[in-house]
Amino acid sequence: VDCRFWLDDTQKGRRDFQNSHIPRAIYAHLDEDLSGPVVAGETGRHPLPPVDIFAQRLGSWGIDKDVQVVVYDDRGGAVAARLWWMLKWMGHGAAAVLDGGWPAWLRADYPTTDELPAAQKREFEPNLRSELVVTAADLLAHFGDPSYRLIDSRAPERYTGEQEPIDAVGGHISGALSYPFQRNLDVEENFIPKEFLKGRFHVLLEGTPAVKTIFYCGSGVTAAQNILAVTHTGLGMPRLYAGSWSDWITDPERPITTGE
Repeated sequence: VDCRFWLDDTQKGRRDFQNSHIPRAIYAHLDEDLSGPVVAGETGRHPLPPVDIFAQRLGSWGIDKDVQVVVYDDRGGAVAARLWWMLKWMGHGAAAVLDGGWPAWLRADYPTTDELPAAQKREFEPNLRSELVVTAADLLAHFGDPSYRLIDSRAPERYTGEQEPIDAVGGHISGALSYPFQRNLDVEENFIPKEFLKGRFHVLLEGTPAVKTIFYCGSGVTAAQNILAVTHTGLGMPRLYAGSWSDWITDPERPITTGE
């Protein structure tokens, strides 16, 4: 599944896919396929879609419980990991992200095509893992609990509030630590070696178990790349605040912090 997507031009990924993609890949659009309806003042920018609707979409792509899914993008897994995480959330274990994505495929001189595939429709039956999702209410229920670790996956300048190019309010959720997802990547946007990743997360998490580790970002997309990275190291699968910052700031009473 090709997940190329850019916020500043939301149709660029689709155009790039139509021009050239990995043979037999189908395209998943972040706004149209991997998100539900946005409700102004009530949801974040990329809320999760209804389970039944997303299950139908997966089936229309030819995915059922027996299909191995590989997802890729051209941003170091920043968008592809969203679909990987959603498949895990839906109870589909056979999901992977192509390390290095589309650029790595091109560097290896593997075949590409502009032919659009015809998917064989299947029946996808969800086995929802609701424990992987955290809501704002869940965060507030454990607010200040030192046994939990909340981690912001956005760029440092957005975490501090020095720059906020997307959302109406800058800063971060009070108590959150900063770990930009780009730290998981090398200069070619491949994941750095697993032992280095594991060392970084040991320092960041300080022994916090995965079930009490929560990642968020701007809208619940790039945080999934951090969750992928932690899972890849064997430290367990952390949880996702799916609404993320854009959801948190819909209620001005929720605590936020600017600066370090």
